[in-house]
Amino acid sequence: MKNVLKKPLITEKISAMNDRGVYGFVVEKTAKKPQIKKAVEDMYGVKVVDVRTMRYAAKKKTRYTKAKIVSGYTNAFKKAIVQVAEGEIIDFYGEI
Repeated sequence: MKNVLKKPLITEKISAMNDRGVYGFVVEKTAKKPQIKKAVEDMYGVKVVDVRTMRYAAKKKTRYTKAKIVSGYTNAFKKAIVQVAEGEIIDFYGEI
């Protein structure tokens, strides 16, 4: 399978939970919880305690331009909320 983790979620709500050891990731739509757990542990070297997932469906969007009405869909994606063991952290900004 391809890389399970696509990108970390850097939102205000998730960032507020980082001090409790909770982090968010956008993951592959077909990824299962054990695969997500293993990918996070391998990539960041932490012990994962809990994984919660949620799937977001594509939404229809319409944009009105001068020439015509443009219709389309947003991308569907899957989000994973990962809790690491107490005292461990994931540093997303360490390489910047």
